[in-house]
Amino acid sequence: QVQLVESGGGLVQAGGSLRLSCAASGRTFSDYAMGWFRQAPGKEREFVAAINWSGGSTFYADSVKGRFTISRVNAKNTMYQQMNSLKPEDTAVYYCARAGGNYYSGPRPTDFRSWGQGTQVTVSS
Repeated sequence: QVQLVESGGGLVQAGGSLRLSCAASGRTFSDYAMGWFRQAPGKEREFVAAINWSGGSTFYADSVKGRFTISRVNAKNTMYQQMNSLKPEDTAVYYCARAGGNYYSGPRPTDFRSWGQGTQVTVSS
């Protein structure tokens, strides 16, 4: 079983930046694709970004493309998300998740197997 712990959330003004981290323990981190999701109050959990096992391929939701960057350091069992040019509509709880295999297979929450507890990101206008 893999354990995922997010950190780095907080309160930031519109236009600002934050860097989220996801530390993994348990099963071999480098064997799996990873992803970030977010959930705002009253809304469904939505896909944000994903990265294949090697870090060689990345995928983004249209709403964050060009502003967010996903990355991973397998030697540190850690995934990151650099978030720039933040907007109030980016406010949500952000979750990291482990995919079912080593390649990204889709943006649905059901395509991912393990989840962290989430970290709050609040962007003020």
